[in-house]
Formats: sequence, C-alpha cells, structure tokens
Amino acid sequence: MMKRPSLFSLVLAMPLLVWQLAFFLFPLLFLIAISFWTVKMFQMQPDLSFANWQRILTRGVFWDAYLRTMILATSAAVLTSAIAFPASYAISFKLSERAKRWMIFVLIIPFFTSYLVRVYSWQVFLTDAGIINAALGHIGLGPYPMLNNTFGTLVGMVTLCLPLVILLQTFSLNFVNRDLIEAAHNLRCGRLRTVASVVVPSAKVGLVIAALFAFILSFGDFVSPLYLGGGNPPTLSIMITDITKSGQQWPRAAVVAIMMIATLMTVAFAAITYAYKERGK
Repeated sequence: MMKRPSLFSLVLAMPLLVWQLAFFLFPLLFLIAISFWTVKMFQMQPDLSFANWQRILTRGVFWDAYLRTMILATSAAVLTSAIAFPASYAISFKLSERAKRWMIFVLIIPFFTSYLVRVYSWQVFLTDAGIINAALGHIGLGPYPMLNNTFGTLVGMVTLCLPLVILLQTFSLNFVNRDLIEAAHNLRCGRLRTVASVVVPSAKVGLVIAALFAFILSFGDFVSPLYLGGGNPPTLSIMITDITKSGQQWPRAAVVAIMMIATLMTVAFAAITYAYKERGK
C-alpha cells in the first residue's frame, strides 16, 4: 500500500502561485477594499465610498510627496549603483576566489545590524558639530548642513541599499564571459571602453535588477527621511503614518499605500522588460 503524503509534504509541494495568492494578492485585495471604507467616530465601517480616493488624489500635498519620493528613490538608485560598480568590478575581476568569499561575508555583516541603529550612527557624523564637519573645520571649511535635508536622506538610503547592490552586481559580473574581455583587449580596446562596451552590456540584467532593488527599498524607506531628512516635507511613507495618526484614517492611508504599490509594480515591470530586452529589438 502506498503511504499517504503528510500535510507537511503537501504544504511544501504547493505551487509558488498559491503562496503568492495567500501572502500577496489576498492582502492586497483587502487593502483595496479598505480604501473604500469610511471612518465614523474613529471606527472603520465597511462601505463603498470614493471619498478617500477623491480626497487624497485631489490634494496637492500628496502629489508633492509623490514627486519628492520618486526623485529621492531614483537618485538613491542611481547614486548607489554608481558607487557600487567599482567595488563590484574589483571584487569580481581583481580578487582571488578566497578573497571574494571574504568580501561577500563582509558585505553580509551590515544585515546583522538594525537599519535604525545604522541611521542613528550617521547622526554622529552628519551634525554641524559632528565628525565630518569637525574634520573639515581643521582645514578651514564648513560647517555644512548635512542633517535634516535631502543630503541626509540620500546618505541613509545609500546606507540601506549599498551592500545589497554590491552583492547583486558582483554575482552578475561573475557570469561575464572572460573570453569577450580578452578579445576586446586583443582588438586594442582600452579598459574604460572594454567596461562600457563589453562588461556592462553582458551584465545588464544584473545591473538593472540591482538598481531596481535600490529603487524599491528607497521608495518605501521611512527611517532615513524621518531621522536624517527631518521628516518635513514628508515622503509617502511618512504621509501614511501622519494620516493614520489623524483620526485613525486607515482607509486614506490605504489609498496612499495602493498608489505606492502600483508605482513600484509599474517601475519593476518596465525595468525587467528593459533588462531582458535584446539589443536592437
């Protein structure tokens, strides 16, 4: 007689689609439903009202926060990718296999520490009397405002994304065909031209995915805009917390969250389409 499969084995054998439905689609549908509810006497009541959507989407403060969040996330993704690429290139092409393993281990270490703790530590460096301004003061420069502004927010976002982006870029660069690089050198291509014409196109998928992850993490970041950027003017993540604190307006916060999810899905689809698009097509 055949032994009946256990419940545990059936759960492990479930298709990925079922898990996506259970942990992404159903919560998303519930979030959409909440956005049409109303709040009366500080309590949510099931309803089918478009008042929340109308109130959020017709307010200029929302679109200002939306544009600000898009600019910050895009800037963080571009800046992080530019900073990470030289490190990823050096790890992939210049280090031995043993050194690569140690560098990957070092890049994983920041994930052992809370992101909030890392952001708080930046305040010691970025304040007007902090370490950086104190060092600049010894050569007659500064102090420069580095906290409670856009610069502080970007520093925090880069801190969040940089280790992950370096790892993703390194894994992508490891799969670049070294024969193509040797062929470029034999054709008298310089190092910069080889990187631009051979390495980057060959690793395009990984580089785009790494930048996409940086954008996604930065777009939803709450800690850096609040503790390093000052929280004013707000980003979308800060706006969600402000809305929920004002009269328990969870339905209005759901509208902002849905707009964020729709934006991230659109950007992700466009980035992946570009990453896998063949040259000339």
